[in-house]
Amino acid sequence: MTSFEHDFPFDPAHGYTLQDLLHVPAPAAPDDFAAFWRARHEEARKVATEPELGPLEEERDGVRIHGVTFTSVGGVRLGGWVALPAEGPAEYGFVIGHGYGGRQEPGPDVPLPLPRSAAILPCVRGMGSRGLHPGIPDVSVAHVLHGIASRDTYVIGDCVADLWCAASALHELVPELAAEGAPGLGYLGESFGGGLGALALPWDDRFGAGQLTVPTFGNHPLRLTLPCTGSGESVRNHHRDHPEVTEVLPYFDAATAATLLEAPTLVAAALFDPSVPPPGQFAVHNALAGEHELLVLSAGHFEHEGTAAEVAELRAARRRFFGAWLGR
Repeated sequence: MTSFEHDFPFDPAHGYTLQDLLHVPAPAAPDDFAAFWRARHEEARKVATEPELGPLEEERDGVRIHGVTFTSVGGVRLGGWVALPAEGPAEYGFVIGHGYGGRQEPGPDVPLPLPRSAAILPCVRGMGSRGLHPGIPDVSVAHVLHGIASRDTYVIGDCVADLWCAASALHELVPELAAEGAPGLGYLGESFGGGLGALALPWDDRFGAGQLTVPTFGNHPLRLTLPCTGSGESVRNHHRDHPEVTEVLPYFDAATAATLLEAPTLVAAALFDPSVPPPGQFAVHNALAGEHELLVLSAGHFEHEGTAAEVAELRAARRRFFGAWLGR
């Protein structure tokens, strides 16, 4: 069990040792879990995303970065960034999700994991500087509750669809990535983006591998018992007055989805995390159906003396992992 000096009114490790964490299970899936998500995926794949590439905004780390807009489900127009190789064609492609703070810029997600890569960095609906949408809250504590009364209106389902549509937009902008024999896309997501990735990847065979860092939305029944400073606390508070939400949350459980995720997946999960309870993170890793690796972080969402070293270790692991699986 890892501990740091802190002033949180709860233990961000929740008393779990690493051995405890490695045995946290995934909740059972609703009978129509797979049918629900396959239908959502089918709907998203029919969307004409009509991506529009903006002017060059930045060039660094071997890529040219442009703004981009594209259409997602419901006709919602979203924005973000696209990174294209500064020289030559793209050999690899990535969809890169963001955390629950949204995305204001490409930031540290560039440089990309592999050279000669292209990537789309979308802002999902409601979040970040280029995902704002009328009626959808742009702060995590309210966003995570938007539409939660029904599985069909819950914003998390639409955010997953935004990632599928982002993949479609990237394939349209960089058609060599969709050519026969091209490697599958890689997915990268941290925190909110990690949870969305676990929900998105099982249904979409365009993705060849994924990497999820401190993923959220894992094991909702357990999360409802664990205090935190992240979006999970908003859901916990909502649940006290609306216990019927437990009929909706099982369809958006990242650990349940992971039981059907067969693409190779690297998970970086933390022993200590005030924002995303570690048992939920490890539940996602433990449930994975396909080839998977675990990188144990001492802390997530918490700066400490070893943060820089762990970030560097994760970058190296990510580069090796995608090189092995997408390079085949």
